[in-house]
Amino acid sequence: MTEEMRPDLKAMLETHPCYNECAHRKFARMHLPIAPKCNIQCNFCDRRYDCTNESRPGVTSEVLTPEQAVEKVRFVKEKVPYLSVLGIAGPGDPLANEETFRTLELVGKEFPEMTLCLSTNGLNLPKNVERLKALNVKFITVTMNAIDPEVGAKVYDFVHYEGKNYRGTEAAEILLRNQQEGIRKAAEAGMLVKVNSVLIPGINADHLPAVAKRAKELGAYIINILPLIPVPGTKFENVPAPTAKQRRELQDLCEVDIRQMRHCRQCRADAIGLLGEDRSAEFAHYTCQARDKGTKEPVGLELEGSTKYRIAVATSDGKNVDQHFGHAEVFRVYVVEAGRISEEESIDVREQQEIPLFGPGHRTKIESTAEKLKGVDAVISTKYGGPAVEIIRENGIIPVEDGGEVHAALRRAADSIYKERAATFQ
Repeated sequence: MTEEMRPDLKAMLETHPCYNECAHRKFARMHLPIAPKCNIQCNFCDRRYDCTNESRPGVTSEVLTPEQAVEKVRFVKEKVPYLSVLGIAGPGDPLANEETFRTLELVGKEFPEMTLCLSTNGLNLPKNVERLKALNVKFITVTMNAIDPEVGAKVYDFVHYEGKNYRGTEAAEILLRNQQEGIRKAAEAGMLVKVNSVLIPGINADHLPAVAKRAKELGAYIINILPLIPVPGTKFENVPAPTAKQRRELQDLCEVDIRQMRHCRQCRADAIGLLGEDRSAEFAHYTCQARDKGTKEPVGLELEGSTKYRIAVATSDGKNVDQHFGHAEVFRVYVVEAGRISEEESIDVREQQEIPLFGPGHRTKIESTAEKLKGVDAVISTKYGGPAVEIIRENGIIPVEDGGEVHAALRRAADSIYKERAATFQ
């Protein structure tokens, strides 16, 4: 494939450490953490943790403005003369943040000798390919973990697209369609495309050869099979990480169809330096913003767009939250959107009350109640038993313990959902 590339891309490939294994010991990259918003929630992703010794996508010690990013590049260039690549990889999704385009414009003007690249989940890629091309972005990485919506529905909790939240296969269909269209358009626009695929045992391991083959058909240059990092607090925290042997065997299998990146270090959103010698901690909190703030707290992720939540409430009178989860016969359902509250049809769980509170049937009672509540984002009650919290969360619902006036509790719950799912992690 390199023989068919334009000469400028071939030259840049020689100095891009992620696309060219021979370059990663000689040339450095710098990730600019200017994109805090995200538009999807992956079941393996949690950005609450900020350990300077942890190399994991989405982790950063600060979020910069576009102007601060330029300032920091100037400083880093003096200390890292072999810097060749400036990339944007989060901590959210770059294409969910308008700051990405301003940053690319500024650094492109001041550092025209640098190679510009970007990593994205691909949801907003199709409509932005030409804009990125005009900003001289030559390398695009798209994280594509499935091409089958049934598999994708197991990987993603929700997708926020064009002002609406989607879940399940509907969410996966939108995301996977846009990923594939975006890869094709970027390749046709003359960009070199790398596909990242997270290897999740029991979820998509058997499916990744099909993903690799499809990536090649769409015009991707290389694929990077990343081992799952089971992060505490995520839905996949108890999924075992793949072994090195499992990953190597899968890479060997997929290499029949497409080049394999085997030297990845799963970089932070603020990574600096050679792939094997990340110096991000050395430059952490360099900026004026960080000095003024005087803190080294973890930087959180923000959900793109306005929020809309369906919340079930254990209330006997519609005025106050006054029932234990296991005692409620009817859950009233409300929609909370941009501060407005409206009521939907209630969910009747009277049948479940015939099941004893204790004994072998009790778990069945909780499971059947949770099944009836599927589709709500959260449920508010005065109290939960331990098994109930576990089962509710397994169904993608956030349990909220609260009391008092219903509308006040709903507003507090909406704030909690936003913070827990994708807003500001403390």
